[in-house]
Amino acid sequence: MAQITKLVAELRNNPKNVNFTDLVKVCNHYFGEPRQQGTSHCVYKTSWSGDPRVNIQEKNGKAKVYQVRQVLAAIEKIEGMEDG
Repeated sequence: MAQITKLVAELRNNPKNVNFTDLVKVCNHYFGEPRQQGTSHCVYKTSWSGDPRVNIQEKNGKAKVYQVRQVLAAIEKIEGMEDG
């Protein structure tokens, strides 16, 4: 858990330079295994209605910045649901 907390802090600090494998580790921790993998995208299911997915993809070993921000927003939503 400490490693995940550290990775999330790094994502928040610099969402522009994130290794894709680190983002996958964070997503697997918060959302479980992706429902789609083995393609260019990893798609994770979330527990809320509306748009209940987190979709990430690799580009030259890095994660796309807007997708890192979407993952961070989803994590904040999950943490808010746990607190409330």
